[in-house]
Amino acid sequence: MSLSPWAELLWAVSGLGFVIYALTGGADLGAGVWDLLASGPRAERQRHAVKHAIAPIWEANHVWLIFVIVVLFSAFPRAYAVIGTALHIPIGIALIGIVLRGAAFSFHAYGIHSEITKRRWSTVFAVASVITPVFFGMTIAAVSSGEIRVVDGQVTSGWFAGWTSPFALLTGGFALSLFALLSAAYLAAEARDELARDFCRRAMIAEVVSGVFALLVFVSAHFYAPALFDQMLTTQLLWPAQLATAALAFAALYELHHCRPARARFYAAAQVALVIVNWGVAMDGHFVRPDISIETSGARPEVLPAITVTLAGGAVVLIPSLYYLYRVFKLGR
Repeated sequence: MSLSPWAELLWAVSGLGFVIYALTGGADLGAGVWDLLASGPRAERQRHAVKHAIAPIWEANHVWLIFVIVVLFSAFPRAYAVIGTALHIPIGIALIGIVLRGAAFSFHAYGIHSEITKRRWSTVFAVASVITPVFFGMTIAAVSSGEIRVVDGQVTSGWFAGWTSPFALLTGGFALSLFALLSAAYLAAEARDELARDFCRRAMIAEVVSGVFALLVFVSAHFYAPALFDQMLTTQLLWPAQLATAALAFAALYELHHCRPARARFYAAAQVALVIVNWGVAMDGHFVRPDISIETSGARPEVLPAITVTLAGGAVVLIPSLYYLYRVFKLGR
């Protein structure tokens, strides 16, 4: 079966949507880490900065997750079915976390409650924000591991395959640390004086933790995701990309050390984007290793052009709208 160029294009488009979601919605999720870990004499100011930063845009940022899901079930229905069946537990927990997080944030910010109730909702918001990226990372590890097997279109590997291994747990921690890095870098760029320095320090800690997790994930992939590990070693493009990712991490650390978050946030964002791109390249055209590739994802060549044109038309409306939203609530400050 020949690979349709439309399928390849939509594969790349879904990857782009995934990157944008990580840089926007992922940073919002990471903010929950700093709400949970707020400490010191400026703890309440830190929590206020978190809520002030994400309040205007947190709902809009999830449009990119919806975008990826729509592309997946419209263009690659078999891949969507396999992922939804094999990984419905971690995906369900992640989505429950998103719902609880949003509800808690709304009740805390806009409801009329006592201080005790507000603190409880704040805790729910923070804990749900931590849980969701961890289970997203575990899901990514599962589709990369090779443990999910499909025979004649049916998942045969059970409900716990792939996402309960040490590799999956480490990948979940890696995802959380990257989102926390993004959030702290963004918050530092929006804050001033001592508060900016607080978030610069937190971003530096998250950067170091991310580096440790990256190393552990790479090593554990040798044992729990050997095909992915081999692809990372043998694909020539990945080594320069990995070096570029490391260079961006060091550049972000340097700027954060000097508390220049306006530059550091761009280095951090580029670093996270490259991490995702590197993973996508290492997947070698697979949605689920080894059985569901672009060719076996159920894509129908006759509908792919229509899906592509529809997405392009929607982008004409969506992208300017989101730009205007960011311009009003973020860039215009």
